[in-house]
Amino acid sequence: MAIGFSEEHQALRDSVSGWLERHVPAEAVRAAVAAGSAEAGPEDATTRPAFWHALAGQGLLGLHLPEKYGGSGYGLLETAIVVEALAERLTPGPYLPTVLASAAISAATGKAPAELLPGLAGGGLTGAVALSGGGLTGTRNDDGTLTIDGRAEPVAGGAQADVLVLPVRTEQGEEWVALPRESVTVTPLPALDLTRGVAMVAVPALVVPAERVLDGLTRARMDDLAAILLGAEAAGVAAWCVSAAAGHARTREQFGRPIGQFQAVKHKIARMLVALEQARATVWDAARSAGQGDEAAFAAAVAGVTAPDAAVRCAADAIQTFGGIGYTYDHEAHLYYRRALTLRALLGPSAGWASAVAGHALGGVSRSMRIDLPSGAEPVRARLREEVAEVARLSGAAQRRAVAAAGFVMPHLPRPWGRAAGPLEQVLIAQALRAAKVRTPHMLIGAWMVPSIAMYGTPEQQERFLPRTLSGELAWCQLFSEPGAGSDLASLATRAERAPGGWRLTGQKVWTSFAKTAEWAICLARTSPDKPKREGITYFLVDMKSPGVTVSPLTEMTGEALFNAVYLDGVFVPDDQVVGAVDDGWRVARNTLSNERVLLSSGPGRSGAAVPDLLGLVGRLGREPSPAERAEIAAVVCEAHAIEALALRVTLRQLAGGEPGAEASVRKVLSTAHAQRVAECAVTLLGTAAVTAADTKLGDAGYWTRAILATRAMTIYGGTTEVQLNIIAERMLGLPRDPEPGG
Repeated sequence: MAIGFSEEHQALRDSVSGWLERHVPAEAVRAAVAAGSAEAGPEDATTRPAFWHALAGQGLLGLHLPEKYGGSGYGLLETAIVVEALAERLTPGPYLPTVLASAAISAATGKAPAELLPGLAGGGLTGAVALSGGGLTGTRNDDGTLTIDGRAEPVAGGAQADVLVLPVRTEQGEEWVALPRESVTVTPLPALDLTRGVAMVAVPALVVPAERVLDGLTRARMDDLAAILLGAEAAGVAAWCVSAAAGHARTREQFGRPIGQFQAVKHKIARMLVALEQARATVWDAARSAGQGDEAAFAAAVAGVTAPDAAVRCAADAIQTFGGIGYTYDHEAHLYYRRALTLRALLGPSAGWASAVAGHALGGVSRSMRIDLPSGAEPVRARLREEVAEVARLSGAAQRRAVAAAGFVMPHLPRPWGRAAGPLEQVLIAQALRAAKVRTPHMLIGAWMVPSIAMYGTPEQQERFLPRTLSGELAWCQLFSEPGAGSDLASLATRAERAPGGWRLTGQKVWTSFAKTAEWAICLARTSPDKPKREGITYFLVDMKSPGVTVSPLTEMTGEALFNAVYLDGVFVPDDQVVGAVDDGWRVARNTLSNERVLLSSGPGRSGAAVPDLLGLVGRLGREPSPAERAEIAAVVCEAHAIEALALRVTLRQLAGGEPGAEASVRKVLSTAHAQRVAECAVTLLGTAAVTAADTKLGDAGYWTRAILATRAMTIYGGTTEVQLNIIAERMLGLPRDPEPGG
């Protein structure tokens, strides 16, 4: 989904997209390329695009500005939505420089906003900002004026600007001024981005009146604004690259089949989508938090790291996907690559933004992902508070049974196992339980099978198994994977043969967590070997105490034995322990696997290797991290923030009645690998201390060496990363499925 996903924001985006179809044809982009070429004269770079007045007439230049200045009174998020949509079209002209300039002026005090913002909002004036300090210096005069001298470059959109926002170094620090074009000398420069020029602005010993000095505007505020708006444009660039690359991969054939069927291409484009959705989520959060102090600065810095790098990566990978044609001048791909490189350069080195992220995180700043609930939520909240209070008075097993009986454990399930709760009530239940310090039972594997039994089980099966599972009293394991059927689960060989009153199961299962302690298992076995792979499979409930069940522990990398091999030797399973129809177990299993993957991706650090643990380690090291270490700390902090932002977007979309969209799948891929990256960062910080044995009793070194070994499993169980990338490529991007064996 795009940066904005609410109904109102989607309507805004659709309106902009429709406007672009009518007013920005491909010829407009080609004309801008011609004007930006080395052969074009300086006058070409100063001409406003033909669609400028039509764009201004839509009110798109003042969405973020107060109504008293001719704006619409919305916020940066709405303008970011427009920036993203325009960038997907590679819309030429000064829209981004102008809205960045007006946002900067709006943040100032004094007379400048009142004098300049109406013209910028209405399209009568265009603007530009010099983001780098350049060589402008100034001296404050007794009458409040400022005498400045020097030059600033590069200024994106400077050649077209009527108003130039420039930084000036003075004895008091950095100050900002807003100068009219006629008071400076503007020289267009050859630009990497052929659709939007850059310029050098020279200021010869100019006395700037006090009303054009932007008091109240700071470098930090300007950087936040730039990270949001340039980040939004970077997301738009990345979005076109993902869409165009996927479209090409669906139709371009090599070796007799579409290139999108080759896993290398499929995974490349899927990872492009992952990068795009991270960019969108971080820009969205930065835009909605603008002006909220340290949290806003942290969120903007994360966007400053994430979005520009995503645009460059996606553009480069798009060119690679297009192959030779993508490297030619006539193809659009290089124009998006040029725009992406320009945006990243204008924002400044990624290392600088990463250092800011690390500084915020190490200083204790984080971003709380709060949900703003509708006013109608209060009566529901009050009712739930009373219900939870009754449960909170209990303790131990009695409390766990009460939580389960109230439907609080999995509230989305139908009654009586849940509460048939919609997204809003689910959020309120989680908040009420957390406020009352009531924990839901740890069901572990049971949490994967409960929804399947609730949907496909008989009433007798539901009554027999669900209450005790939901209360945490009944332990389960999952007999799905086999030595020859891991990610390709449909290739399982365990067979089930008819016996009087039931079935006899024979085969080997592997990678079975908790098999030594589980009382029951969910098991897939082949009941009709002559049917196609996904047919002829049945879903069984197996008593782990049954004769013929043998559990053999598998020692893992950590030296522990969570996993097991399970041997089934003619194990009898009665008919009343078949879930769903015979030979229709694949349908039931898909429900189980879906819940498994959602739970495995429910948050960063489920293994214990989480960012707060990492930051705690840094605090105990007793030394300052090196620049390289700070960069890696920032990378994992940015990833964790993106995961949380994606989760919030999924929740908000569901609260509005929508489907989770790409964010949910992207979050799965990121979450499973995130703990690995956290652990790797920690072990790097530990240095030689990381030779300590992997034992949580041995302090930080033992904890993190165990974590780096344990987290290797996270990208394997629950569906490998490679399988998840296939799912993203095929279901989200429409790339062709892998051919069946022999096909």
